[in-house]
Amino acid sequence: MSSLHTTAVRQFERAADLLDLNTANRLILASPKNEVVVNFPITMDDGSTQLLTGYRVQHNNSLGPYKGGMRFSPAVDIDEVRALATWMTFKTALVDIPFGGAKGGIAINPRDYSPTELERIVRRFTFALGSNIGPDHDIPAPDMGTNAQHMVWMMDTYSSMASAADRHTVRRVVTGKTVATGGSRGRDKATGQGLTFVLEAWCNRTGQNIDAMRCAIQGFGNVGEHAARTLTAAGAVIVAVADHTGAVHNPDGIDPEELWKYTSSVSPNGGVVGAPGLNSISTEEFWRVQCDVMVPAALERQVTAERARNLRATVIIEGANGPTMPEAEPILAERDITVLPDILANAGGVTVSYFEWVQNRAGDAWTLVDVDARLRRSLREATDAVLEAAAEFDCSLRDAAYVVALRRLNTVMSQRGVFP
Repeated sequence: MSSLHTTAVRQFERAADLLDLNTANRLILASPKNEVVVNFPITMDDGSTQLLTGYRVQHNNSLGPYKGGMRFSPAVDIDEVRALATWMTFKTALVDIPFGGAKGGIAINPRDYSPTELERIVRRFTFALGSNIGPDHDIPAPDMGTNAQHMVWMMDTYSSMASAADRHTVRRVVTGKTVATGGSRGRDKATGQGLTFVLEAWCNRTGQNIDAMRCAIQGFGNVGEHAARTLTAAGAVIVAVADHTGAVHNPDGIDPEELWKYTSSVSPNGGVVGAPGLNSISTEEFWRVQCDVMVPAALERQVTAERARNLRATVIIEGANGPTMPEAEPILAERDITVLPDILANAGGVTVSYFEWVQNRAGDAWTLVDVDARLRRSLREATDAVLEAAAEFDCSLRDAAYVVALRRLNTVMSQRGVFP
């Protein structure tokens, strides 16, 4: 199995071949610009000490400050963070916002730590990163295993290290904060909402109708839950949901609100299995559920070759980063299963993060209606550009998405040149 970063580079290189990209920019985009590794101690509630390792990879900042989430997951390692930072560079370019790409994280399971321990972890990690992040340099956001509260702790710690005159102006050092501390309305649902907007835009261009589309969602965290809610609001029907505990199925439809109530307050392990009125099925049965749309919204490398052969959907829309393995791609293409790629489908989060950053710079606060309208327009334009590039180059939507992003990156990088 190739490394995740190798997969990300190969995806970019296919588009580079289509555009006949020059050698210099190929070399620059194939590797991160900076990689920061910090080892820091944490005092546990029982008085013991743990030494944790944190990462921040800054891939490219040709278009603007580095931008990307902070992930707390046992699977975090330098290769994963490199890949995620690379994808962020192309994602921000695709949706045409003035950010570069970065990613960070710590290899921990946040469920293993108390709230006070997590606060100490976030604050000490922020302190250890120091000037490697900044409101006009590198701007973290929530990701898997982190949330708005973690971002508030990160912001507060960073602002405490700033001069007295700057402590309020630097709050844009992170996005995805709570609304009360300067976050944007709509940021919590942005990735799931954006996924629905991308599917709507694809339907409008291809003569499909999202109304009554039958959807299966893998993952019921922030992305999966909000995707389920916004897809349902758009008229789709959720027929299956899977997570770390297994999967549930109801061909007549699953109510996302009721499922969320169960997972957040009733389920003994915080998972979907056991939800009343739903049939429990195995994970592999989930991948064979009859549906129109499959939404991988959990981890990387979930759509394997075997699952691609068994899939009974006509569209995959990637809510997660890198969920489709390279060997599955030709199988999906042969079966005429459309893949709406991750750098397009899950770009709603970073787009609304940009909106939050802009609001913080201006000392402004937009309404939810305004945020959603701007997000819909941005993702519709990106989807249209991808479909047009796919027609121009007779290529997959994934390759087309990279073509659109790479054209923008190449223009700026070529004009800026290489120093000295």
